[in-house]
Amino acid sequence: MSRLLHAQTHAWLKVFAVSARHLSFTRAAEELHVTTGAVSQQIKQLEERLGFKLFRRLPRRLELTEEGKRLAAVVDEAYQSVGLEVKRLRSGVMSGVIRLRSVPAFLSKWLMPRLPRLQARFPDIELQVIAEDSSLSLREGEFDLAIDLNDGYYPGLAITPLMEEVIFPVCSPALMRRRPALSRPEELAWYPLLHDITAWRGGHPYAEWEHYLNAIEAPPLNVRRGYTFNRHRLAMEAAIAGMGVAIARQALLADELKTGALIAPFAARIPTGKRYGIVHTSGALDDRRVAAVHDWIVEEARRSRDLAMAGLNR
Repeated sequence: MSRLLHAQTHAWLKVFAVSARHLSFTRAAEELHVTTGAVSQQIKQLEERLGFKLFRRLPRRLELTEEGKRLAAVVDEAYQSVGLEVKRLRSGVMSGVIRLRSVPAFLSKWLMPRLPRLQARFPDIELQVIAEDSSLSLREGEFDLAIDLNDGYYPGLAITPLMEEVIFPVCSPALMRRRPALSRPEELAWYPLLHDITAWRGGHPYAEWEHYLNAIEAPPLNVRRGYTFNRHRLAMEAAIAGMGVAIARQALLADELKTGALIAPFAARIPTGKRYGIVHTSGALDDRRVAAVHDWIVEEARRSRDLAMAGLNR
């Protein structure tokens, strides 16, 4: 194939594409600024090279053969693709596929509602979005950017901090109507507890509840009971359904508190020491497409923090 399509063949194909569009050697010659005889001769040489006729030379007009029609369609599409890509490169438009991995809860509750803004800004960038738990290690070569929840230590990888995770208990208002008052931590003994067992890498199934209660210096309480889930969102759905009290993550919970689907019985909100961050290899941001998506996520996180602060200060 490489011997068939040598440099001269490509030049002839350009002449063929113009001639096929006009169905006239004369008009093709005018567009190409050559003589009609030169166009006719190059088409003849292309036909000899390919081994089949491209045009039927009829009185006063040209007609594409079946082979000519098929080749014209392919050549036209190829030139259009080249022209579009050149236009994109000249205008600075970025295109291509970016592999973005995220912990599922952050992906569904924080990132997904914002993705239409990314699509509007960079319509030619295509995301391959992968939801994976924080408990699964990040392996270089499997992603371009990864949003993870951890302590910020990733040997061999770089990380851009986004926001600190803060946790607090939540439950359905209906749950409290069926049980004793829930105004002090020790009263949790009367309530079923709900657990996200994949809260962060290295954490045990009851880590969130233990961390929260230790931080507020609550009296000793058996938290190793109740329902466990391997997704934060499932624990929240169970809480909304009135199944028990769950630990919510501040970055992932807004609408449920605004609508009253969930309430926070205790005022204390406790930092976990874990942060959401964008993980990437040291050279990943040299690709301006990856850098654009990275910077957009950082911008959205900053806007999210500013809105949260504004709400707290009202």
